[in-house]
Amino acid sequence: MTRRDRLRIALCLSLLFTLPLGAQRRRDPLNQLEIDQLRDAMLEPNTRLKLYLKFARDRMTSLEQMRANPKTIDRPQQTHNLLENFLAIYDELNDNIDMYVGRKDDVRKPLKLIIEADTEFQSKLRALKDSANTDAGEAKQYEFILTNAIDTVDSSADEHRKTVAEVDEYMKRKKKN
Repeated sequence: MTRRDRLRIALCLSLLFTLPLGAQRRRDPLNQLEIDQLRDAMLEPNTRLKLYLKFARDRMTSLEQMRANPKTIDRPQQTHNLLENFLAIYDELNDNIDMYVGRKDDVRKPLKLIIEADTEFQSKLRALKDSANTDAGEAKQYEFILTNAIDTVDSSADEHRKTVAEVDEYMKRKKKN
């Protein structure tokens, strides 16, 4: 066995041992029931997108409830975690929109609901940012993820509007043919 072969084996073994450690650190923002519901709706774009929207809205509601509770322990960290969960689900929602649009599925109905929710999410995230300005020390712990969430929802809202117009146009052309 050459030195190069031993180096390759050592590299492969180190990857095998470090990959599971990285995977353990990452939390899934969905619970098992939600995962099962999404799996069952894989072939139903309208249902699946509505589920993602519901799960994102649930995380936003949890965030608001947690922040409204004066007895919340470690509020900045919990705010960060809930924003992270919201953003992960929202990103998955966007990935699924892209997948279904790419497959030429008619997703106009859920897209209209998503566009309405975008406005709701934008408002709630901006309210959180405004309230964070009153306690800058606390806000430093979740400022980056909050800014990221606001930017993502803002850009996605624009993209969702364009996508619904594109899908609408495609469906009209498809109907004519």
